[in-house]
Amino acid sequence: MADKQKGRQRKWLEWFITGCTLSGALVMSSQAQPTAATATAATVRQMLGQKLMLDLRYYCPEPTAAGKCRTPLTSLPPELAKLISQYDIGGVILFAENLQHTQQIIGLNRQLQQAAAQSALKQPLFISIDQEGGRVARLPRQLATSFSGNMAIGATYPQHGTHFAELAGAITAAELLALGINVNFAPTVDVNVNPDNPVINVRAFAEDPAVVAELGGAMTAAMQQRGVIAALKHFPGHGDTHVDSHLGLPRVEHSREQIDQVDLLPFTDIINKQQPGMIMTAHIQYPALDSSTFIAKDGQQMLKPATLSRAILHDLLREQLGYQGLIVTDALDMAGISHFFSPHDAVIATFAAGADIALMPVKLQSPAELADLAALLSALEQAVANEQLSKTELLASYQRIISLKQQYPLLPEGTAAEQLARADRLLGSQAHRQAELALAEAAITRIPMPDNNDKAALPELSGKQILLIMPDSNKAAALSVALQQQSPQPLTITSLSLLQDDLTGAATLLAQAEVVISGFITPMPSLAEIGGMDDISALGPLAARYQRQQLDFLALLRQLAQLQTPHVFISLRAPYDAAVYGQYADVSLASYAYNSEDNAIAAGDPGATYTALARVLLGQVRPAGQLPVTINTGSAQQPVPAAADKPAQAR
Repeated sequence: MADKQKGRQRKWLEWFITGCTLSGALVMSSQAQPTAATATAATVRQMLGQKLMLDLRYYCPEPTAAGKCRTPLTSLPPELAKLISQYDIGGVILFAENLQHTQQIIGLNRQLQQAAAQSALKQPLFISIDQEGGRVARLPRQLATSFSGNMAIGATYPQHGTHFAELAGAITAAELLALGINVNFAPTVDVNVNPDNPVINVRAFAEDPAVVAELGGAMTAAMQQRGVIAALKHFPGHGDTHVDSHLGLPRVEHSREQIDQVDLLPFTDIINKQQPGMIMTAHIQYPALDSSTFIAKDGQQMLKPATLSRAILHDLLREQLGYQGLIVTDALDMAGISHFFSPHDAVIATFAAGADIALMPVKLQSPAELADLAALLSALEQAVANEQLSKTELLASYQRIISLKQQYPLLPEGTAAEQLARADRLLGSQAHRQAELALAEAAITRIPMPDNNDKAALPELSGKQILLIMPDSNKAAALSVALQQQSPQPLTITSLSLLQDDLTGAATLLAQAEVVISGFITPMPSLAEIGGMDDISALGPLAARYQRQQLDFLALLRQLAQLQTPHVFISLRAPYDAAVYGQYADVSLASYAYNSEDNAIAAGDPGATYTALARVLLGQVRPAGQLPVTINTGSAQQPVPAAADKPAQAR
């Protein structure tokens, strides 16, 4: 990229950071660092309370069977406020269910901080969220700016460098802080070297560890300069797994040399340059880093996962890499931990390994479960008393927590009305939406295919019968609206959803079409995207439906190839699926994102990704992104069992 273009981008970013801060300058706390005297004044139980980060996603005030509550917590009940105050809880994590609109979010977060202010220590809460962008975003997309995600940013790197990583980090942090959210579990700095990775894929910037390090470092710096604590994840690396740690316990069989050169490189580089406030652990076995074992609750002897490994968290992360910030676990209710440990044993084990904060250690979804928090704290106190947990290390961990809390503006400025006015001006502002669209456009990539002419022009859409084949009606509607909005003249568009049960009319639609635009999402949604372990019951039906979609889509593409109709395929998530579906198309594109909202579409807003795709499809914007991962397009591949030549009939 030319130096002149880089200079313009830098000036624009500097204007944004200085121009839209809440007080006109970067917001950082001026509080003094904790002294040994103030730190040691806390009791063991209070220090342990600061090391817990609670999940408040659902709460049912009436008696409810364990695991069955699905009532979103949008206002803090008195009994939960009392727990936060009574036990000096250190933090909470919010999910999409907790977040409805600006006034409600601000109100909930102020209630949470007011409860913490009533505690003996009076320490403000870490209020955290997974707002990565792309497929993992908890804030309502019609409310907050929703960037296309890390792999989209990676696709812009050859032309734009770190510009979009910095921009996305700064804007995301500004909007989070305006709402009272002070910790973002981002960026993901896993190096996605496994095309079959079910949980990371587009959440990674790239497959090149040096690129991941540079982009992750830029995003970390932008968020933390803006006053939001960043949390790198998932240490020591989740990029080469084929098992989702929400559902099982993955193992990475890399050599120590490969771990150092690939998995650890982004963490090492960002630790040395940016001092990230937090690093999140991975529920993954790394035999080359720790081959010691534990006895699971079912009697199995197993390798320790990183979250429970002192060799990985203390010896490697603390001692060898010199990390001085907070180590936070990934959610402890994930199957990678909960299938093998009781809640009490898991928290004791991860604290003994060197973790500072246990994320989601117990469920508190009904009055009957509230006593589980006191029971956990009593078990932890006993572990300190019998020296399972070192009191010296507990004190050091507590001091790190207090130190980080005093470095950042955890509490909102001004009254609730003043905070709401600031947030209303900032969230999803015109400037932020322009930045969102700029990333979406810059990321669109034309995927080279071995049997296609990579110089071939996109098919003309004006005056043609256009058929959209999309994963569901939401995506079809979003792209249709975007095409009509961006086209200078009305278009004739018909849509076919792969979710509909009856595809008997598909052959007629294919025969009538003069241009076909198809899209698919690979892989199927993971629990990280849906929300968490509370959604695990949805995975079975989702997997069956997804396999049916694969079969139907492949059958339609085979029919389409026989008709020789001009065809553009869009990989809407991980671009690896172009190796399978792109062979049936004249042109293949990658967007790395697909999210849209039904209400927004109905109001005429298809979202940045679909607007960007429409502009590319209409020839208004050149697809300038470059693949940040390698796609094996050298031979035809089959992702599913061979399908019949006709799509599935009515069911």
